[in-house]
Amino acid sequence: MTSHKILRNWFSQAAVIRLTIGALAILLSVWLQSLAPGKAAWFANEWLRDRFIAMQATAEPEQRMLVVDIDEASLAAIGPWPWPRARIADLVENLIDTYAARGIALDLVLPEPADAGGDARLSMLAQHAPVVLATAFDYDGNRTVPLRVGTLAGGTTPPAAGAVVATGGFIGNHAGLAATTVGNIGFIPDGDGVIRRLPLQTRFDGRTYPTLSLALLDCCGSQSRAAAPPAGASAGLWRIPFSRAWNAYAVVSAADILHRALLPEQLHGRLVLIGSSSLGLADRVATPLAASTSGLLVHAAALTTMLDAQAGAAPAVWRGSAIAVGFTMLLVALAGYTFPRLSAVSNVGILGAASGAWLAIAYFVSRHDPSMMSTGPLLSILFLLAVAVPFDWQVTQVKSRRLLGTLNQYVAKSVVTELLRSNLKDPLAPVQRTVTTLIADMEGYTTQVGALPVEAAARLTREFLDCLTRPVLASSGTLDKYTGDGLVAFWGAPLPDPDHADLALDAALAIVLEVRRYSRLRERMGQPRLRVRIGIESGVAMAGDFGTAFRSIYTAVGDSVNVASRLEQMARDFPHDVIVGPGTAAAARRHVLLPLGSTVVRGKDAPIELFALGVPQ
Repeated sequence: MTSHKILRNWFSQAAVIRLTIGALAILLSVWLQSLAPGKAAWFANEWLRDRFIAMQATAEPEQRMLVVDIDEASLAAIGPWPWPRARIADLVENLIDTYAARGIALDLVLPEPADAGGDARLSMLAQHAPVVLATAFDYDGNRTVPLRVGTLAGGTTPPAAGAVVATGGFIGNHAGLAATTVGNIGFIPDGDGVIRRLPLQTRFDGRTYPTLSLALLDCCGSQSRAAAPPAGASAGLWRIPFSRAWNAYAVVSAADILHRALLPEQLHGRLVLIGSSSLGLADRVATPLAASTSGLLVHAAALTTMLDAQAGAAPAVWRGSAIAVGFTMLLVALAGYTFPRLSAVSNVGILGAASGAWLAIAYFVSRHDPSMMSTGPLLSILFLLAVAVPFDWQVTQVKSRRLLGTLNQYVAKSVVTELLRSNLKDPLAPVQRTVTTLIADMEGYTTQVGALPVEAAARLTREFLDCLTRPVLASSGTLDKYTGDGLVAFWGAPLPDPDHADLALDAALAIVLEVRRYSRLRERMGQPRLRVRIGIESGVAMAGDFGTAFRSIYTAVGDSVNVASRLEQMARDFPHDVIVGPGTAAAARRHVLLPLGSTVVRGKDAPIELFALGVPQ
């Protein structure tokens, strides 16, 4: 099989492999979009999304709610925890009576009775005022004995709309704190300990309980809880967008509420969350916005999103997974075009630019589709970097080795280098080019070698061909073949060259001079004089690998090649060593040619003009 056919078959196989690699990259992106939590790639995605959330969170003040914090300052001013229930009742009553709060949710669980009067007041507030008490459901499925503390109140009997999370344990308030509305303050951290999701609805013993923020909105919001956003729910868990930075929330000290230190109009009509950021109360969690923050602020972030949804201000929901897969498909298509054509360094640069482009896209899309796996295209890019780039580098190496192995037989190293730089798909494929053909041989070769021993005849032939070959390669010619005592060479293929005629004449002049020097050396040793005959003509020819399955041969065929052969034969009838045809004479720019008149050449119907190349003596 010829070299170019082997190359063509190899590249056909390479194309199939490239398609396979591209398909695998796309499938990887598709698979990652459905990746279950707990995998390494899933945590990498969460880490990236956390960075996006931190950058996107706005500091625009949240005017619709108030966070009342039983903080270190409150404990120092009022007294250590636990506070009497009467003090907690005072806090709630001040918010309702003095500050006209629209609704209040306590992020506190009171499982044991305390001062009877305070408990009674809290119970009345829970039953007749816009107050939501808390229950902490336990989601630890590894407990041998279910956690059952206090009394479970509230909940709804009909199944809640949407997915729910089942649980087997809880910490509730004591039986004296009856409540109409109860909200769940239990969390389910991700595997890395970060709170990113809330169980919107929890099922226990046939009843369904909403999370605290949803219970407050259901109790005291202006619309029904059906407006709560379902986007991002997975296995009953709802992803919190954390759209506002923590400093966007109005947080006041519980002591200021108890002392009525704030103006009533500052808090009028707001929803209120009461909880504690005190380290002593151990209500600290990790979120995408901070490694340690009050758990109360998680409920505040959830409430913000629900209020935004009610107001129609929630981000539009996009199909981020489709965007991620579509980006990967476009990248694979681009890689399929550039990888076979560009260097490995360039392709690595393209993949790096694609990574940056995807990060910019994912930054915006992640707000609109919480379920999108932002790292999917990045891992597909990593796959292309690890597999496709080395593969195409290997293809390039195979191409270079085969091209070098074939072309080094015909052309100068400079031409091979330029061919490799041009990155032609099949540089040996036959093409039509304007070429200049040079044909040279030794005059009287049979007579010269007839009286010589075989070894001397072989040495003469080899050294004479050296005199012919060196100038051809030095002038970037393509060596077609040896013809016993001569050679055929051409210029203008496999790479086009507008200077092809002058380069051929350069080579002819150098050949004549080299043969003369070699002849003088032989004459000093008593050997007969040598003469070279050269015919040169330019014209359109078909150049390429015209070999068979048994042997590869790169050659040029055409009328100008035949004319050059006739001119080489006619040189015996002229005193000039180099006979030039009209095509070369018309194309030459740097050489002075001597006109020899017109002559009929075998194979031509009309006579042609002949010229001779002047060679200094």
